[in-house]
Amino acid sequence: MNLKKMAILTKAEAKKIIDKVLSYAKADETSVSLTGGRRGNIRYARNAVSTSGESTNLSLAVTAVFGKKSGTATINEFDDAALEKTVRRAEEIARLAPENSEYMPMLGPQTYLPIDPFSRNTENITPDYRAQAAFDSLDPCRKQNLTAAGYMEDSTGFTAIGNSKELFAYNRETSVEFSVTVRTADGMGSGYATRDVTDTSKLNTREATEIAMQKAQASVGARAIEPGKYTVILEPAALVANTDASLLLAMMGSMDARNAEEGRSFLSKKGGGTRLGEKLMDERVTIYSDPTNPEIPTSPFGGGGGGRFGGGGADGRPQEKITWIEKGVIKNMYYSRYWADKKGVKATPPPANFIMEGGTQSLADMIKSTEKGILVTRFWYIRPVDPQTLLYTGLTRDGTFYIENGQIKFPVKNFRFNESPIIMLNNLEAMGKPVRIGGNLVPPLKIRDFTFTSLSDAV
Repeated sequence: MNLKKMAILTKAEAKKIIDKVLSYAKADETSVSLTGGRRGNIRYARNAVSTSGESTNLSLAVTAVFGKKSGTATINEFDDAALEKTVRRAEEIARLAPENSEYMPMLGPQTYLPIDPFSRNTENITPDYRAQAAFDSLDPCRKQNLTAAGYMEDSTGFTAIGNSKELFAYNRETSVEFSVTVRTADGMGSGYATRDVTDTSKLNTREATEIAMQKAQASVGARAIEPGKYTVILEPAALVANTDASLLLAMMGSMDARNAEEGRSFLSKKGGGTRLGEKLMDERVTIYSDPTNPEIPTSPFGGGGGGRFGGGGADGRPQEKITWIEKGVIKNMYYSRYWADKKGVKATPPPANFIMEGGTQSLADMIKSTEKGILVTRFWYIRPVDPQTLLYTGLTRDGTFYIENGQIKFPVKNFRFNESPIIMLNNLEAMGKPVRIGGNLVPPLKIRDFTFTSLSDAV
């Protein structure tokens, strides 16, 4: 079977394979997950492309269950003998496995929102497109004697799931992620920009790179100023990175109900109980998930590319629009099916994305309204300090600037910070227009009394 040709199956093709696998099943319950896709990338450093490539993959996982004992086997061969052998292997593993006291029976058929996070433009990306995108980023840097290092990755894929209780779900999706760091020739100035899109027609690598170039040139000659509490303007990249190590992602990833009820999170109440329904932040803070949002569409079911916090419910639970924080009040937490059953509540899935409502100001407007403060391009090397207060530490990077009387006056040396997103969102002064970053919609924020604890020599 030609895997490259088969890497992205249609809904009918995927169902045919899943149905065949289930026809071999002898366990009490059986589930099948079929995933495939194409992934391409281009990387450059020191103003030259260093690597580029494309890969395809198609794989299938079978989970067999006897009582509360389960076993999983995976395969990337799809002839009948191989499929049946994989089912038998999963059943063999299940019989040998210990019981899982928290196992929940598989779901039956579900109703999903009509979402298609897929772009034909992205599916049709070619090596020539990647080369042009890299050139558009490198060319302006070379012309201004700046050095660029960047990475772009595009993906097109599908996920299909099914089980012996007649559940079936299918999703296809596309994405492109791009980031670039620009340094001055002497290495003393650095700038950064990042973009992510579903549809590649919305990506302009030259425009993003020009922002990083401006920051690099402006950050030369950084001055050291005393650490302490400052009013800060945090760009979206400082709030949500493309990893879980960022302040808002850390907060959203800590809204699990079980952790709260067992006393292990910022939502735990001293003496027992949770802070559900309490006002913990500024009343302007409203954060919700909406898998149908056209700017950040996600999979209609957990386990299909969405669900960055706790797996998204890979059992096929439907994603839905959920408000997590409304006007500063904690409105919802997410529940595993086991914990929801134990507590007699709905099994709310983790968010596949989140949207933080903002204001109407641009970043320039926020700077103009600042008497004294610091503009932060982004944070990095963020690490937890105290999970019960969500205290984190990290460093500024790639463009940190002092603001006075509504103008950027000069670049400053980078800082280490110690801060909690909960305290940060209580010290909110202004909010800008939300933009897409890391698959979410997040506004720049102006925060008072942000805590910088020491200086860093990093550029």
